[in-house]
Amino acid sequence: MTRIVAGESAVPKRKRAIEAALAIGLVFLIAVGAIVASNVSRNTEAQAAEPSPAAELKLGYFGNVTHAPALVGVKKGFLQQALGSTKLSTQTFNAGPAAIEALNAGAIDAAYIGPNPAINSFAKSQGESVRVIAGAAAGGAQLVVKPEINSVADLKGKTLASPQLGGTQDVALRAWLSKQGYKTNVDGSGDVAINPTENAQTLKLFQDGKLDGAWLPEPWASRLVLQAGAKVLVDEKDLWDGTGTGKPGEFPTTILIVNQKFAADHPDTVKALLTGNAESVAWLNSASADEKANLINAALQESAGAALPTDVLTRSLANITFTLDPLAGSYPKLLQDGVDAGTTKKADINGLFDLRALNQVTGGADKISAAGLGQD
Repeated sequence: MTRIVAGESAVPKRKRAIEAALAIGLVFLIAVGAIVASNVSRNTEAQAAEPSPAAELKLGYFGNVTHAPALVGVKKGFLQQALGSTKLSTQTFNAGPAAIEALNAGAIDAAYIGPNPAINSFAKSQGESVRVIAGAAAGGAQLVVKPEINSVADLKGKTLASPQLGGTQDVALRAWLSKQGYKTNVDGSGDVAINPTENAQTLKLFQDGKLDGAWLPEPWASRLVLQAGAKVLVDEKDLWDGTGTGKPGEFPTTILIVNQKFAADHPDTVKALLTGNAESVAWLNSASADEKANLINAALQESAGAALPTDVLTRSLANITFTLDPLAGSYPKLLQDGVDAGTTKKADINGLFDLRALNQVTGGADKISAAGLGQD
């Protein structure tokens, strides 16, 4: 039965009930549609944000023997083969600070570089700029001087060179002089004058008698010794006792770093780069002396414009260890050296290393350690 109230008919009552039901149904459909649309949107966004291989990898390195993993990787095609469809583009630099500037500006995505510029970049950006993802070379840096300089005491008032202000050899030189009681300033003044100079120019200035010495990576230390009559006053390997690394005499000269955003956007590309780097290091550690010399010289001819005399290359290679280990345990000392040198401020470098992909590539039982300064 339908109850009828005075002044109201049964028909309008039923009509309002139907309209209410339709309204409720419409609200339900809208809600369901909103949920579906939201899910579709989230799925679309997730697909859009999903990491993918980069179309291009822009890589920086130096025309030095200490950068042989890069030279070999490019020349033999190890890097491009590992990268697959990703195009490899390369750019050469004289020293680390210039490479860091290019990387931070987006001109390159990854670089073979010395450790101190990487530390500086990480510190200045508060951990946002770069990550160290592998090692490449250890050793191969010396302070070479005029023959008449026989001791530390003979350096007072002399003029020395380094590849670039704030670079790894520049920091090593300034920190060492500080420990000897000498004051140096970044403007070139002090007890010992340090003039950051491009390596090729350093050789010429030394030959012309306008420099008393230089702290240099290979092959430039060997070139000054064998082509300009310099002698070794300090072999940097003698300054490293293995504290933090367990490897006396080894110190990081060349490491592989990557722009942090590029690594986050293209992890597969970074892993491919690490694969190519590992193949290059393995080849350098297994090839004959003649094979290495011929290939490195051919690569130097292309990247630096000139090959090296056999004796220079032989001496250079004898001073270098090619390794995938970035020797993370040495970085607290490297940081302190930068502070002592006046080129770096005290900083927290925890997070500088991300060696997870490297350890996946090597797959060995001996994990390469980040020494508590990142992920491994």
